[in-house]
Amino acid sequence: MRNMQGAGSIRQRKNGNWEARYTVGRDPGTGKQIQKSIYGKTQKEVRQKLTQIIASIDDGTFISPSKLTIGAWINMWIKDYIVSVKPATARIYENNCRNHIIPVLGAVRLALLTPGMIQQFYNNLREKGLSDRSVKLVHSVLGKSLGQAVNIGYIRTNPTDACVLPKNTKKEMQFLDDTQIFTFLNEIEGHQLETLFVVTLFTGMRLGEVLGLTWNCINFSDGRINISKQLQKPIEKGANYKLILPKSGKSRWVTMAPYVIKKLSVLGIRQEGFVFTDKNGKHFTPVTVQRNFKKIVEKIGYSSMRFHDLRHSYAVSAIQAGVDIKTIAESLGHHSVAFTLDTYGHVTERMQKESGIKMEKFIQRVVNF
Repeated sequence: MRNMQGAGSIRQRKNGNWEARYTVGRDPGTGKQIQKSIYGKTQKEVRQKLTQIIASIDDGTFISPSKLTIGAWINMWIKDYIVSVKPATARIYENNCRNHIIPVLGAVRLALLTPGMIQQFYNNLREKGLSDRSVKLVHSVLGKSLGQAVNIGYIRTNPTDACVLPKNTKKEMQFLDDTQIFTFLNEIEGHQLETLFVVTLFTGMRLGEVLGLTWNCINFSDGRINISKQLQKPIEKGANYKLILPKSGKSRWVTMAPYVIKKLSVLGIRQEGFVFTDKNGKHFTPVTVQRNFKKIVEKIGYSSMRFHDLRHSYAVSAIQAGVDIKTIAESLGHHSVAFTLDTYGHVTERMQKESGIKMEKFIQRVVNF
């Protein structure tokens, strides 16, 4: 089947897949046309790929896959194909490409990149001290970029698919127990960020969510908070913070304990604006909150605690208090109850063991009545 523009042809192969052939020029020695092929599972798929390639040939931006390097392709991918992701995500992609991928693999031709090269690249990153989690992030970014190269027909398969990644190693979770919570609450009493810390500890909100909390999202009549946005740090130097959707991409409701409602009421309820502001009425920054939190926990002997551990402390306390796991998952904004159980399974296991002891006490009390 001839392409409508006459710049290529599309045909179905014997195995059922489709192939499109296009001309990229003439061999200077023989004068014959140089033709390349791209492949896909459907006619529509290869036609779309062919249209993109023909357009790039026409406007002079086409680079033959045989000559295109990893570095050149990744720069194209960053510029043209990650425009739909969040700015913070785009920054993560770019940092991993600039700091890890391009310095090592940048000069390799895209068509010659093999799973073995990539596997060695990952192994070397680990040997240099990069964490398993960071190596997996590098893999994810490289895999996405090469996946797009497959989609437009630059390469036939994604070489990252055959690589072996390090096994998941769960980091030991930290949280404040009952005694530590008591000590922490006493220490923050009267602090300018006291209410912010209390709200985080007893609702499980993320740092960006609590910083982005506005008064119109608090319903004091039914004691609930609508977590509909988070404060995002600017990417460009000198740019302003902005409000974006929560990490899950959707809003959620969290029910407050009366203790939390009382703390918020003391701030002086306003109709609009940020809930947590400095004396000039400006919202606090993540750095300010984390720096103050670190000073407090170091003072009371909990120097290893991070601000995010307040979120873990809420989850553990809620489980121990008997709140059902579905409600906890929804409050935390987790995508599923299974994820919550996997994250805090050690707590429920301990409670199950304790329930056996409690049941035994009940049985002994009944049989000896």
